[in-house]
Amino acid sequence: MKTVIGIDLGTSTTEAAIYRNGIVEMILNLEEEIITPSAIGIDDKGKWVVGKRAMSQLILSPQNTAIEVKRKIGTDSRISIGGKNYTPVELSAKLLEYVRTYASEYLGEDIRNAVISVPAYFNETQRQETIEAGTKAGFKVERILNEPTAAALSYGLAHMDEESHILVYDLGGGTFDVTLLEMFGGVLEVKASAGDNQLGGKDFDEAIMNSLIKDFQKKHGVDLRQQRQAMVKLKEEAEQCKKTLSKEDSYRILIPAIAKVGGHPVELDTTITRKDFEALVRPLVERTHKPIDVVLSDSGITANKLDRIILVGGSTRMPMIAADIEAYLGKAPDSAVNPDYAVSEGAAIQAAIIAGLIDPSEGLVMTDVNPYSLGVQCIKDGNPDYFSVIIPRNVTIPASKTQRYYTNYPGQTEVEVGIYQGESSTASRNHFLGDFHLSEIPANYSEVESIDITFSYNLNGMLDVTATVVSTGKNAKLSINMQNQENGPEIPDEEEEAHVSYSNWKDSPISGDYRAVIRRAERILKRLDEDDDERDEIESLLNDLKAAIANEDADEADDLEDDLVDLLESLED
Repeated sequence: MKTVIGIDLGTSTTEAAIYRNGIVEMILNLEEEIITPSAIGIDDKGKWVVGKRAMSQLILSPQNTAIEVKRKIGTDSRISIGGKNYTPVELSAKLLEYVRTYASEYLGEDIRNAVISVPAYFNETQRQETIEAGTKAGFKVERILNEPTAAALSYGLAHMDEESHILVYDLGGGTFDVTLLEMFGGVLEVKASAGDNQLGGKDFDEAIMNSLIKDFQKKHGVDLRQQRQAMVKLKEEAEQCKKTLSKEDSYRILIPAIAKVGGHPVELDTTITRKDFEALVRPLVERTHKPIDVVLSDSGITANKLDRIILVGGSTRMPMIAADIEAYLGKAPDSAVNPDYAVSEGAAIQAAIIAGLIDPSEGLVMTDVNPYSLGVQCIKDGNPDYFSVIIPRNVTIPASKTQRYYTNYPGQTEVEVGIYQGESSTASRNHFLGDFHLSEIPANYSEVESIDITFSYNLNGMLDVTATVVSTGKNAKLSINMQNQENGPEIPDEEEEAHVSYSNWKDSPISGDYRAVIRRAERILKRLDEDDDERDEIESLLNDLKAAIANEDADEADDLEDDLVDLLESLED
């Protein structure tokens, strides 16, 4: 029987757990600690360091250290360490590689299988890149699990006989999720999820930092934001201030020689009270109200029907969070789970179900929902950029749904199916997932041809889209598969030879380094008209880049990537 562990890959910290001997056990890292800071760096000998060792060098060597990488997953960002740029996927893989190393040592076997948690409000690209990071680290990622759902599993294992509505409020280091679940007879059914991927403990720290920077500049005329080491010290003190004010009424921040004024070192010395802090971050706390309203509305459950509110994530330790929830919902949250460990514990429980250690037929069955609406771009009332929803948000998955569409003009023989994820009625304002062509539509001049588009979405986040000509059965498909990275359309045999370079580049071991820029270029190409001068140049560079990737020529691919980025940035300016 394979061993599968659960991993909470967090913005600020990372934890791993395993289910064995009938209980969940937290896995100790190489420092014999449960919590690993989500920090990655390169030491003075040029070697990679992760966790506590990376954090310890942050102040002295900020240019060689990266933190809060999770915030950049799914973006085109590059993170500089030691003078070289890395993708968020590459750095996340280094962190997960460390987890695999210490889990293997702790458990006395080579650990290769894992369930990794992600914020419920992560989109397809963010989920895909999390799996890619896990794969690079040497894991087979058995399942991507939503963090609030994982926390509910942690609670549900010991409360399988309950019948209740549970609201999970998950405020971590970098993201916020809220999920409403119904629990009955050992079944955990997710009713709705919502959240904010840019709200977390990091933002509370920055609220303190911005206040300190403003006061220091007013007093001394120096902008601390221009001094990297000063900012690292400020962040460290802001984090400590936030944590201390969860227990104490005030905190003194004293940073000697934080800057020079007139050639002389100047200290930063100030005291922040809990009242001051809560005034600073009140707007951030109130940003959690809208996602709460969304899940209550989407689930059809009113606040007075909530049986339990569970707090998850280190940021919920701030007293004002519990007070705000009680004031807003009329019910006090409780401490039914450990806010720091609940997600990794739940991931370990899901891992145990996959490994066969927990029999789903005996209870603890889980359902989940898709956090965003899924649909296609189409023409409606003369608008060619309309987003037609096929699977609405917060529908229980796995889900499959078919919707009928029609050709737009007499004699039309092909259509382009563009797939998007989001809540805007304008397709291009949503998250683009991919597209494909359906050809060989009968050239019907007497009436429109019907086309059925089917979306099938499973628990692992794999979306299969099929477009079928109703009159002939001719179809084309697109699979967005987060497990094996197959993001291209299935090409009919007769067309296969012409698309060899398109399909081969994705199988290359270096393809992950260039996926972000390729997606970026393809999105821009969709916005350009056929006669735009830049279109041919982008397509040429894109094809050359894919060919270099397929040939595993990293040097050539790097040069082409630089040229492509320069061109794309000139168009975006």
